[in-house]
Amino acid sequence: MEAIDELINAAQTFYDDARANENGRSRSWEHCYRVFRDARTDPSPDYDYLSLHLAFYLASWGMYRGSCFLLQKDYKVLSPIVEKVLKPEYDCLFGVACTDLREPEVQARLKNVYDYIVEYFRPIRDEVAGCEVASSVSPVLVTKILMGTLGCVPAYDRFFQDGVATYKVTTREYSPESVRRLVDFYEAHNDRLEEARRGMRTDDLIYPQMKLLDMGFWQIGYDQETKESA
Repeated sequence: MEAIDELINAAQTFYDDARANENGRSRSWEHCYRVFRDARTDPSPDYDYLSLHLAFYLASWGMYRGSCFLLQKDYKVLSPIVEKVLKPEYDCLFGVACTDLREPEVQARLKNVYDYIVEYFRPIRDEVAGCEVASSVSPVLVTKILMGTLGCVPAYDRFFQDGVATYKVTTREYSPESVRRLVDFYEAHNDRLEEARRGMRTDDLIYPQMKLLDMGFWQIGYDQETKESA
């Protein structure tokens, strides 16, 4: 099966599973993304409420496991990140279309917010560890935050990485070049992907293009591991 066929089938499976389970963890992204969408036009957003939503979404997707430093903090530690992503300068990233991710200014804003999250978390992680940690803050955590609040890049977790590696669509590790290759893939199959995406919405929430790639490649990676362990 071609990569595009597999991706669309997998994304549809993910989406259908979310619809079938009213309180399933897949819906945590929808809840989080929706409140951040609404907050962008709210003159007085409730940062505390938004931080709580972000924390639960992250917990739903493994970011509060025992090995993660966030487990040792309450949800309020996320408030500065919430305030950062809601700044008007990042409006261009919210639900961004792949074609716009080619714009140098949009790429610069993505780099800026990514780097901010990394640098914000670094001393917090060191404090929890009781020492200076040499490695960078996990790109998995940072990209999950960006997916939940802005929908601008996929979450580069293990299953997503396995999915993109299967068809050599892009690199396993997050980088501007990796995102560019995802953009290339989407634009090469734009008509088919947009047709599939038009059917992926819930109430007033439209799934962004990067969410389609996120859930499709995640599902491919997840299904592969399930088959291998059966």
